[in-house]
Amino acid sequence: MNFALISNLAAVSEKQVRNTIQLFEEGATLPFIARYRKEATGGLDEVQIGAIKEAWQKQQEVEKRREAILKSIEEQGKLTVELKKQIEGVYSMVELEDLYLPYKQKRKTRASIAIEKGLEPLARLIFTGKENDPEKGAKVFVKGQVGSVDDALQGARDIIAEWVNENQDARGRIRNLFQRSAIITSKVKKKKEEDGAKYRDYFEFSEPLSRIPSHRLLALRRGEEEGFLSVDISPDEDQALQSLDRIFVRGSDACKDQLELAIEDGYKRLLKPSIETEFSNLSKEKADVAAIQIFTENLRQLLLASPLGQKNVIAIDPGYRTGCKVVVLDGQGNLLADKVIYPFDRAQDSAATLSGLIEKYGIEAVAVGNGTAGRETEDFVRKLLEGAKLTDSVGLFMVSEQGASIYSASDVAREEFPDKDVTVRGSVSIGRRLMDPLAELVKIDPKSIGVGQYQHDVDQNSLKNALDTVVESCVNSVGVNLNTSSKHLLRYVSGLGPVLAQNIVDFRAKNGNFKSRQQLLKVPRLGAKAFEQAAGFLRIENGTNPLDNSAVHPESYPIVERMAKDVNANVKDLLQKSELRKQLDPTRYISSSIGLPTLKDILQELEKPSRDPRTPVKKFEFDSSVRKPEDLRVGMLLPGIVTNITAFGAFVDIGVKQDGLVHLSQMADRFVKDPNEIVKLQQIVNVKVTEVDLGRKRIALSMKGI
Repeated sequence: MNFALISNLAAVSEKQVRNTIQLFEEGATLPFIARYRKEATGGLDEVQIGAIKEAWQKQQEVEKRREAILKSIEEQGKLTVELKKQIEGVYSMVELEDLYLPYKQKRKTRASIAIEKGLEPLARLIFTGKENDPEKGAKVFVKGQVGSVDDALQGARDIIAEWVNENQDARGRIRNLFQRSAIITSKVKKKKEEDGAKYRDYFEFSEPLSRIPSHRLLALRRGEEEGFLSVDISPDEDQALQSLDRIFVRGSDACKDQLELAIEDGYKRLLKPSIETEFSNLSKEKADVAAIQIFTENLRQLLLASPLGQKNVIAIDPGYRTGCKVVVLDGQGNLLADKVIYPFDRAQDSAATLSGLIEKYGIEAVAVGNGTAGRETEDFVRKLLEGAKLTDSVGLFMVSEQGASIYSASDVAREEFPDKDVTVRGSVSIGRRLMDPLAELVKIDPKSIGVGQYQHDVDQNSLKNALDTVVESCVNSVGVNLNTSSKHLLRYVSGLGPVLAQNIVDFRAKNGNFKSRQQLLKVPRLGAKAFEQAAGFLRIENGTNPLDNSAVHPESYPIVERMAKDVNANVKDLLQKSELRKQLDPTRYISSSIGLPTLKDILQELEKPSRDPRTPVKKFEFDSSVRKPEDLRVGMLLPGIVTNITAFGAFVDIGVKQDGLVHLSQMADRFVKDPNEIVKLQQIVNVKVTEVDLGRKRIALSMKGI
């Protein structure tokens, strides 16, 4: 393992790399390492630790491939000491594959056919420039399957073309040329203009590959995959051929013409397509990384959206013809009642039903889905609350329905509510999202939540791994209530996973609520390692040990107990009284196993135990004068909520059932490189309408000067 290379890639010290990888090898998770092993990592954050993990995994793939290549060449009897040294001295997959290329088992090629005809000696003479008269030299080889001098020379050129393609120096130079100056171009395929109209911007398109943004490249690739576009990546051909000529054209001038023909053929037929494929894959991988990064950042913001908390809630899934599905949830999200009301046909009866539920269950908030009839249902509820003078005691919130239908039809929802139909399950999801977005959204495939760009075009394994990492990070940063959380939330806790999460829920159902973290060790299959990784992220309210409701890890309890003893108090007093904590000097507790970073974290946690990093939820109202795109006028100033962030801007819901786009250039009165500099998901913003295109269903918005 090349620790120095990983150190460079992750931009951290080699010592930090070694210590972090050792922790991973011992079974530690990323959240655990970031939170509880700061002494070992030198205080690296999750992003840096993640970069080390990614580079380490890539190096493992390289090592695995290196072993396979060495074994293959050795089995062929061609592994020399020098070649072995070369292969063992490279650490990139590209360099490994270049070294392996001449030894890779190939299907029958033009070169291999020519070699079978005995033309390799002629190719060698021309290639080295030692043949003064190639045509005369070729006559010697006109026999058997070689019918003419032209056939002999063609076969020799085929062999040379393959040598050119397999030459490391040649591949390196062409690769560098691609890197410096490749242009990606696209053209519409014949007779596809009408069907591929949505790709009109790419019918005649070109841009330097090094500068094309991820969203454009992914759009090109989608157009190509759907059969509307032809896409090509190429550097300047003359420059490429001149570069190759400088490597190979030498010796007799008589061989020059044959060599140049072979080099041109080798470049066009073999080398250029090979490197083009390589750069096509690399650029796609780079675009995937950028798109996935946008997706993961959006998902993080969505998962960490403001929670209402444990309050009794009515949730409404709006509808015109089929009515509005109403559910009542208690503070833990349990379903207490469900009804159907028809506020647009039977307003009086619907108001009476809703008022009765609010009074009976002590409702503190109403969540209304933002889908069809959402604005109208919101108006109905607002008038009811105003008429009953409940606006101060009962909050009214619009909640995104994105993905709720996915949840309602899922196995998870059927397991939770086997006797309820999808409409009731969807309403429950809307209500729970208001109460705790994180706990509810973990039940849905992140790709169905509707944030990000081109999520179906990127590498799905990479996307899944990245999204799972974000969910895990969010869950562990917030912490999980051990006695109320679902198995779907528990599975993302560091060190657990689906099996242990289910075992915890089963143990809880059989034995009642956990009284202490130590009880986790009684859960089937939950051993010491899983306990070490998970315990600090699990919370127990009103447990036997007050530290069990904090982020202080059980391994540090003796330190806290010592701190309490030093100020003549118990742990509970230490948590409650700031004057006691102020007497503590953390440097007194430094030891070989615990350093200042951990001690500072402990003191910070004692200050605000079990603190939730999320901000409280805010009320929001759309402008009542706009309900549909036709109501919009250029110049209008409107409030909105950011619903999605992409590389080119942010989409904002302004209450007209169609999001508007604030382009990157319209986000501020200065240059903006990244929309996240200006906005966050679910942020309330003020925007100006700059364009309304009803035909193309486009709304352009601006935040400049507002």
